[in-house]
Amino acid sequence: MKRYPIFISWIISILFIGMVSSAVAATQQRRTSQSDQNSSEASNLKRQLGQQATRIAELEAQLNQVVGIVLPDFKMGMETLVKSKSQSDSVTIMIINRINIIQNKIKLLEDKAAYSDSTNFEVLTQLVMMENKITSMTRSFNELYALRSDLSDVESKRISSEDYRRKYIDALSFYKNSEFQNAIEGFSELVIMDSKHMLADNSQYWLGECYYSLKNYKRAILEFEKVLKFSSSDKLDDAQLKLGLCYRSIGNKERATTEFQKLLEYYPNSEYYTKAQQYLRQL
Repeated sequence: MKRYPIFISWIISILFIGMVSSAVAATQQRRTSQSDQNSSEASNLKRQLGQQATRIAELEAQLNQVVGIVLPDFKMGMETLVKSKSQSDSVTIMIINRINIIQNKIKLLEDKAAYSDSTNFEVLTQLVMMENKITSMTRSFNELYALRSDLSDVESKRISSEDYRRKYIDALSFYKNSEFQNAIEGFSELVIMDSKHMLADNSQYWLGECYYSLKNYKRAILEFEKVLKFSSSDKLDDAQLKLGLCYRSIGNKERATTEFQKLLEYYPNSEYYTKAQQYLRQL
């Protein structure tokens, strides 16, 4: 191996040491630079943290200020709302109570009106019955008077007809004296005995009047309807009127209306025409 001179070795050593020193210096410089950079970044981060802390403190101060202003107003508003709700509930309850009181008064007035109408109807019914009773009694008296006058003129050869008349007078007398059961027996016997007799239709009519006076309106309806089968009877309009009154007495206003209208239609010249109109207006 070739050996270099000592001088060359010494130069190489110096160069090596210089290179090493340069490398060390460069490393230290890099480390110093990195440290400075890290220190700068830390300072920046610390400064940013400080700024954020300041901002947070400012926001907290603002929040506290807002809360200090809004919270009392909110609390007051809630208290006002609760108080208003309580007052509203009280007013609602008061209104409901007044409505209930008014409804009760209306119901009381309706009941009084219904009672008044019922009382008026009963009074009117009694008046009608009394009026019909007077009319019936008057007609029965007139018939009795006429028949008794006719008896003196009856010839001996018409004894059967005379007996019929006598029985008819007896039955009509029972009716006049309000002995309705005896009158019913008498008129029923006459109708069965001879339905073709000139007084048969009258007997049938007074039979209906007896049941009407006893307030047996359903049976009276049956008897008055039989009168209408005597086409030539002078009691047709009388029976038609009584049919309307019977149906009204049992509360069948629709049928009563029909019967009164029949009287107006079939018997326009009847003495009961005006009364039928009056009864129709009352239904």
